[in-house]
Amino acid sequence: MNPQSLTNNGLRAAALSTVLLAAPVLAEDGDWRSFGRDPGGSQHSPLLQINTSNVSQLKPAWTHRSGDFVDASLADGGTVLQATPLHIDGSLYFCTPMNRIIALDARTGRERWVFDPHRPDARTGREALTEPLGRPRRCRGVAYWEAAADADASEEVCRARVFMNGDAGRVYAVDAATGEPCSDFGAAQGYAGWVSHLDFENHGEGPAGAATSPPAILGDLVVAAMATSDGITNAKNGFVRAFDVRSGELRWEFDPIPVEYRDITGAAHVWSTISVDVERNLVFLPTSSPSTDYYGGRRRVDMPLVNAIVALHGDTGEVAWSFQTVRHNLFDYDLVGHPLLVDIQRDGRSVPAALLQTKMGWLFGFERGSGEPLWPIVERAVPGTDVPTDEAAPTQPVPEQMAAFARQEVTRDELFGLTPIDRHFCRRQFDRLRYEGMYTPPSMAGAIVFPSALGGGNWGGAAYDPASNLLIIKASNLAHVIRVIAKEDVEAEDATPPQDFLTRPLVGTAYRVEGETFASPLGIPCTPPPWGTLTALDMGSGEIRWQIPLGQVRRAGLTVPKRFGWGSPNVGGPITTAGGLTFIAATMDSKIRALDTATGQELWISDLPVPGMAVPMTYTVDGRQYVVIAAGGNAQVGTRIGDYLVAYALPE
Repeated sequence: MNPQSLTNNGLRAAALSTVLLAAPVLAEDGDWRSFGRDPGGSQHSPLLQINTSNVSQLKPAWTHRSGDFVDASLADGGTVLQATPLHIDGSLYFCTPMNRIIALDARTGRERWVFDPHRPDARTGREALTEPLGRPRRCRGVAYWEAAADADASEEVCRARVFMNGDAGRVYAVDAATGEPCSDFGAAQGYAGWVSHLDFENHGEGPAGAATSPPAILGDLVVAAMATSDGITNAKNGFVRAFDVRSGELRWEFDPIPVEYRDITGAAHVWSTISVDVERNLVFLPTSSPSTDYYGGRRRVDMPLVNAIVALHGDTGEVAWSFQTVRHNLFDYDLVGHPLLVDIQRDGRSVPAALLQTKMGWLFGFERGSGEPLWPIVERAVPGTDVPTDEAAPTQPVPEQMAAFARQEVTRDELFGLTPIDRHFCRRQFDRLRYEGMYTPPSMAGAIVFPSALGGGNWGGAAYDPASNLLIIKASNLAHVIRVIAKEDVEAEDATPPQDFLTRPLVGTAYRVEGETFASPLGIPCTPPPWGTLTALDMGSGEIRWQIPLGQVRRAGLTVPKRFGWGSPNVGGPITTAGGLTFIAATMDSKIRALDTATGQELWISDLPVPGMAVPMTYTVDGRQYVVIAAGGNAQVGTRIGDYLVAYALPE
C-alpha cells in the first residue's frame, strides 16, 4: 500500500496535539531501563525533542566500536550483534558477542569500563573469572537493577547491578558503577559474580546454556531463561529461573515440559525477551517449540505450556494463566518476542493488554490479569501430515477481528521471477511440492511452509504508540521448502552437525530435515514481494491503518531501487516516540529510518556501516535526545559483519 494514499489527517492532527500538549518530560523519562524501555516492553519512549518537524536534521553524534566481531559465516564463528543498550543516568550499558559488558558515557560514546569474565583485570588485579570463551555467542542485551532509596546504607558496593545471560549457562552480575563482579552474587554456590543454570537438574540430553536475550527484573528478582537444543529428541528442558539479585539464591523455577514427559522431549525454552507486570506481580514468557522441530512423532502428547504465552506469579513462579498459540508444532512456529504489556484503547475504554506477535502473522491479545482474549479466537481446520508415525493437530487457533500483519498465503499465479524462465521454474517447483495453504506441514515429498520459520513476525518485532493507539509491527514474507527424509544410517546421520536452522539431523528420530528458501536458480525468492513490511495495526478497530514495504534488497553489491517496492527480509524491530516517530533499522540495506507513526511516511534515512539488525533505543542526557542502533550485521543471514554502536542527535 502507498502510505500517501492512507494518510489520515485527523490522526496526524490528534497525534501532533498530544505531542504539543504533553506534560514536560521528567528526568527519568530520559532513561531506557529495560530492553523495551519499560518493564512491560512497550518499545515506546515519551521523548519528543526529536519529532516529525525536525527529524530530517538528525546527524551522527558519535560511533563506538568494541572490536568484538568475527567477519565470517555463522558456522565459522561469525558474530551476531543484536544488543539494545540500556541508558541510566548518563551511562549506556550493552553486551557484545564476546561475552563482555561495556559501559559508555552516553554523551560521547567513550568507554567507562569493560567487564570481561575471561581475562584478568589490570585495573584491580582481579584474575579471570572463567575459562576463555570458545567461540562468539549472541547477546541481545543486559538487565539493570538498583537498590531502593531506603535500602540499607551499608550496601555501598553493587547498589546498582547490571546482569547478563552469558556463557556456560551463567548469569553474571556486575557493579553498574565500576564493572567489577558483585562478589555476593553466587557466593553460596562458591562463585563470585555469577550463578549457573548448569548447577541445577535440567533433565534430558545435549547442550544447554543461558538465553541470548537479556534477563528481566521484577522487584529483587532477576528472571533468567536457559537456551537448549530443539534438534535433539530428549533435549534439556527450557527452564526459566528467578534468582535473588543480591545473593543469587534460587527463588523459583519454571519448566514448560510436563513432569511425566521429561524423558521423551525437551526444549520449549524462552530464547526471546521476557516482560513483567510490576503492578500485578506477573512475569510473561513466550515459550518455544518442544524438541524436535519439524517432526513430532515422539512428542504426540498434551503440553499446554509450550508455544504459549505464559503468565507466572512473580513470588512463586506458578502459572497464573496461559494460552497455546500453536498445537503440536511441526513448523518451527515458536514465539519470538515478549508480550507487550500496554494499555490500549478498545471499545471505548482503556484495556490492560498483553499483545503477542507470532511467526504466523497473527496478533493475539489478552487481558493481562485474567488471560481473557480481547478479540475472538477460533479453531480452524488445517492440513494433515504425510510423515509416518506423526500426526498433525486437526485445528489451529486463529484470532478474529484483528488483521494479519504478514502475508499468509501464496498462489501459483502470484509467484515471482525476474525473467519468464525463473518464474517458470518457480511454478514448476510449486506444482511438485505440497502446499495446501497456511499450516501445511513439512512433507516427505517436500512442502512449502509459508510463513516460514523466520516469520511473519520475528525478533524485536513490535512497538506500541499510545497517542495513536497503533501497534507498529514488522514482518518478513519468504516461503521455505522443508523435506522430511528417512535416515539410512541413524547413528552416522545423528552425528552430522546441523547446517542451519532449516537443515538438521533431528537426533534420536528416524528422520532428518532439509530446508531452503523457496527461490529460483538465480537465488531470487519465488514468494511475491514485498519481502519485508512494516504495518500499523489499529488496536481499536483491528484494521490495518497503513502498510509499507520495509527496506531495499541488495544483490551483487547493488541496491534494488525503492520504487520497485520489494522490501527487504528483516531482523530487528521498531521503537516509537512521543515525537510522532517510528525508528527502525532491521533491513539488509544497511540503513536506519524514521517514519511518521501516523502515516508510515519516511521522514529520514541514514546509512549504517553494516546492517543494524537490532532494536534501536533513545534517551536524553544534558537536555539532548539521542537515538542509538547497534550495527553489527548478522552472520546467521549472511550480511556484512561489524561492531558498531551508532548514535544520532539534532545539531547543537
